[in-house]
Amino acid sequence: MRGDAADISSHHLPGLLGKAGFGEAGLGQFGLGEDEGPPVGPSSWPSRSIGTLLGCVTALLGFLCLLVAGTALGALLLWPLTRSRARGVLMAGARRLAALERARRSVFFGDRFPGRYEVSGRKILRYLTLRVSTGLVCGVVVALLAFGVVLAGVLLWGMLRGSLRWPEALGQVVLGGALLFLDLQGLHALGALDARIARECFGPSEQELLRRRVHELAASRAAVVRAVDAERRRIERDLHDGIQQRVVALAMLLGRARRGRGTPEHAEALVRQAHQESQDILAELREVAWRVYPSALDSLGLEEALGGVSERCGIPVRTEFDVEGELPQPVETAAYFVVSESVNNAAKHSRATVVSVRVVRRGSTLSLQVRDDGRGGANPSGSGLSGLHGRVAALDGILRVDSPEGGPTTITAELPCA
Repeated sequence: MRGDAADISSHHLPGLLGKAGFGEAGLGQFGLGEDEGPPVGPSSWPSRSIGTLLGCVTALLGFLCLLVAGTALGALLLWPLTRSRARGVLMAGARRLAALERARRSVFFGDRFPGRYEVSGRKILRYLTLRVSTGLVCGVVVALLAFGVVLAGVLLWGMLRGSLRWPEALGQVVLGGALLFLDLQGLHALGALDARIARECFGPSEQELLRRRVHELAASRAAVVRAVDAERRRIERDLHDGIQQRVVALAMLLGRARRGRGTPEHAEALVRQAHQESQDILAELREVAWRVYPSALDSLGLEEALGGVSERCGIPVRTEFDVEGELPQPVETAAYFVVSESVNNAAKHSRATVVSVRVVRRGSTLSLQVRDDGRGGANPSGSGLSGLHGRVAALDGILRVDSPEGGPTTITAELPCA
């Protein structure tokens, strides 16, 4: 990695769960398969209504299954010799019931869960116990709501026939409206509780997500600190082994020319050599300064800074830049160093003949791709690429390295701009 570390953007707790990439529910086996895709939008109210009614039926089915299983396997669960086999039978049925509930959440509520999240047996039994309880209570609330609809029809029929006086009808309407409000509030609360217990069973809980997020931030911060220390050591080596040696050679040339023990032509040759050495020193100083931080980023922008990378590279670099609007300064810095390090690695180590760079912004994400036609075999855990990983991770970005033996090497980065 080149230059000082990028600033780590501050994060607030309300945004941590969303940044952890966690959806709500999904269909599939527990702990198996790939992730089930991004979260979808909220489903329509008819779908949610059908899902709620179906949840009452599955809760009753789950209650009957657990009751039968508990009655049939209760004695076997108490006996040590048969406990493990009876527990296996119980858990097999419990997992099928949980898979049915997970499918209901996926189909009717549009929820998604991480596909590789392992769910323990205790967690599944706890979920089914809560799900059966809330589902049965929800069934009672739905039944009361249906009963209230029937009573409202009877009341309306009585008003039309004239057998019910208006003061009595008004009192019934006020009482029925209050009961309807309580029913709807109860359904809303039970629906939220159903979604919450499903998230806690089929995916990481909020506490677990917060712990993961804190661990990720700590790891990315440590990676940036290590990268900064490595970069400082590299700069010290460049100054000591490169520029300092050149300055010593320049001083020796000027000293020989000043003493003038040779012919005037020899002294003039020494001065010309010293002049050339001073130009080389200035060029190397500019190179080191660009590696520390390119001033063109602040004065000219990312596109011009990447143009400087192409000009200083020893092989042809084809750049495609399609970015509209302003980019955050940490994103510009990270993007520059990703491209600069990747291009320099390709020129020094891959024996590539051409490098293509693509920088595109789509919505709130800046996508970078650096591809060379070299021999491949780049080590993602090497000092340079691991430093880039830390820099990109500090911004909640993603860095991928695809470098099979024989090439080509493709380095892709995605940086959030929001």
